[in-house]
Amino acid sequence: MMRAFFLKFLFSLLLFSFHNISYARDTITSTQSLKDGETIISSGGSFEMGFFSPTNSQNRYVGIWYNQIPNRTVVWVANRDTPLTNTSSVVLKIINPGWLALVDGNNNATIWHTNTSRQVPNPVAKLLDSGNLVVTDNANDESPENLLWQSFDHPTDTQLPGMKLGKNFVTGLEVPLSAWKAENNPEKGEYELHIEPKGYPQSIMRKGGNKVYRSGSWNGLRWGGTHGIQKKSYVIDTSVIINTNEVSTSFKVHNSSDLVRMVLTSTGSILLYKWADETEEWKTLRNAPTDVCDTYGSCGAYGSCNYDNFPVCGCLDDKFLPRDKVAWGKSDFSGGCVRRTPLKCQNVTSNGFLKYSGIKLPDTEFTWFNTSMNLQECEQVCLKNCSCMAYSSLDISNGQNGCLLWFSDLIDIRVLPEQGQDLYIRMASSDLDYPSSSKGKKSKIIKLTSSVLVGILVLSLTLTVVIILYKRKKKEINLKLKWEEDQILFEVSTITKATNNFSLNNKIGEGGYGPVYKGVLDDRKEIAVKRLSKTSKQGLGEFKNEVNSIAKLQHRNLVKLLGWCIQGDEKMLIYEYMPNKSLDSYIFDIKKRALFDWSKRFNIINGVARGLLYLHQDSRLKIIHRDLKASNILLDIDMNPKISDFGLARSIGLNETGANTNRVAGTLGYMSPEYAGHGVFSIKSDVFSFGVLILEIVSGKRNRDFSHHQDHYENLLGHAWKLYRDRRLIELVDEHLVAPCDLPQVLRSIHVGLLCVQHYPEDRPGTSSIVHMLANNVELPIAKEPGFFTKTKVNDETKSSLGVEISCSINEVTISSFSPR
Repeated sequence: MMRAFFLKFLFSLLLFSFHNISYARDTITSTQSLKDGETIISSGGSFEMGFFSPTNSQNRYVGIWYNQIPNRTVVWVANRDTPLTNTSSVVLKIINPGWLALVDGNNNATIWHTNTSRQVPNPVAKLLDSGNLVVTDNANDESPENLLWQSFDHPTDTQLPGMKLGKNFVTGLEVPLSAWKAENNPEKGEYELHIEPKGYPQSIMRKGGNKVYRSGSWNGLRWGGTHGIQKKSYVIDTSVIINTNEVSTSFKVHNSSDLVRMVLTSTGSILLYKWADETEEWKTLRNAPTDVCDTYGSCGAYGSCNYDNFPVCGCLDDKFLPRDKVAWGKSDFSGGCVRRTPLKCQNVTSNGFLKYSGIKLPDTEFTWFNTSMNLQECEQVCLKNCSCMAYSSLDISNGQNGCLLWFSDLIDIRVLPEQGQDLYIRMASSDLDYPSSSKGKKSKIIKLTSSVLVGILVLSLTLTVVIILYKRKKKEINLKLKWEEDQILFEVSTITKATNNFSLNNKIGEGGYGPVYKGVLDDRKEIAVKRLSKTSKQGLGEFKNEVNSIAKLQHRNLVKLLGWCIQGDEKMLIYEYMPNKSLDSYIFDIKKRALFDWSKRFNIINGVARGLLYLHQDSRLKIIHRDLKASNILLDIDMNPKISDFGLARSIGLNETGANTNRVAGTLGYMSPEYAGHGVFSIKSDVFSFGVLILEIVSGKRNRDFSHHQDHYENLLGHAWKLYRDRRLIELVDEHLVAPCDLPQVLRSIHVGLLCVQHYPEDRPGTSSIVHMLANNVELPIAKEPGFFTKTKVNDETKSSLGVEISCSINEVTISSFSPR
């Protein structure tokens, strides 16, 4: 049952969110207005609406967010493309002809408004408990005919339960999702998610108008290209409507108390979240795209993407050949494949169909469908039309029902062994697996027997060669197994030219794996080349590990892998070039540190925290970095941080929290006590390293090089904790941060850092809590004693109070000047 909302006046008293409620109303009418900083509208249930500013943004917006959770999660923005910069006189009110509008009180100019063609005498606006903001012509009547406008018809990046995405053919209204431009910018971004009505409906994500991901068509159970998603689940129930009036999809939650939302992120991910009360964080239930095979059309027409193969792209089978063999050999699969035997349409009976099972059905944009036909009728209709390239069942929820025909090249096919469907592809009779007569059957048996015998002979002859080459190629093959095909395979000649023959003038770093060079490609794109040293003993393992880790990860705060080069003894990784090099070159340099103001430092702290959250929780892998430090934080041209160097990273199960290792490798000063002393690592090990990083960023001092007393060695962590204990934290702040504009924010960051470096892992906060504590003015727990607190100085060598020796792998794999620890 829908309930009326409450209107609250809130007075901003301090920098923090502290309000005084004066009175409440049930509706907004033409005689009422809501001023920025004074009022929030509540649905009386899960949602409220008001003015807000995104993190690290001065712009103001009108939005809707959840009112029952501690961290503000915005689900809808009114004026996303017209932010407010001077809000002292801006009001939200009803204006003629029944619009809800943001109006500048100084000149009465309309900044943003709803749109409706109907004019009513007494329009009212209310926020429903579903999160839907509606404008009606009667406050007490919520029937459809009285609805003038609703926010559910104009979503931003979030789909809520009950909200329909799709197109209404009667009104012409199309309802897509459109991502934010950035995490702190609600402006319409590059990515949009549509329910495409052309052909047989399917869910399509576009970037700048181009298809980049396709869910597959609805098959009665699920969107056909999604992984592990059924119509019925323990959390939501998905509904799809396809008729002459509309094509739409929506979902509802099984438990009405669950808070669930689907979000299209600014980086092009579709995430289904559920709020977890016990941990006070959003848990990711589903995400897409999940891997390179989800990239639209990555293998071209009649190409099939199999994530378990290398390369992932291949033709459907040996009855298809690459259209461009040269390009195919260079890992350019965009041209796709063609039939080995071309179709002849003079006599359609000379064609037949081959069954391909366990696949994601191709793009259905150019298709025709019929819900009443069976599969046999479907085959006959397709066979009689020479333009029909394939057919399949429309609905698999109860057997094989309906008919779906393709009338163009088949594109965007991937292997889905467990949840894929059957596709029947038109082939020339000579390529059919089944014979047309007994004579053909006998001929086929003879051919098959001959092929088997020849195969056995060839196998015997080549087995010896394989055994000889196996050991020599094993490491290289293993390196190749898990490459992602959205990167580029570079030739050695290309990289040699780009780096001026690996000139010393182009060298920008070095580590245990080998040197790093800056390069410039022919298209003027700048790259960073990590070249595995031929004499490296430890670099090969790190090289392989980095490939298998970062190639699967995409986030704005992670360094981007552009491609690779494996040729002979050469093994190189090619990354995006970071012009501002690494964080340590700023915060530990006296001259540069003076120009490194607090806003830049805090942006880096938040960016690294978001990158860690992605690694620990939101990526399809659960990654523990194990070597988070200042030199492994790269800075792009806008000084945005990107976590780099995944040579020591470890992937663990989604339900696991950590693991053990017999080989402790990392960097002293950043390793947690349990990892350094006992080889136990977890996401809390990364949290410890991040805490050290925060304290270094705020203080401008290295943890290991820090010395406060002449006769007693005390690291940065111990010094910070003593200042915290004595309520003198301001003394830790870098002297170059003269009168920081937000001292409470600086001190809060130090406090969060101390919480991260507490001695016992269970005392340290999780990554999602860290992000929340940094972004919001919530009460922080008291910090306990940090790890490695007590230190003694003996002959210029330091030993930890744990009484253990720590073996350190100097792994400065970073695009920056080499600086040994």
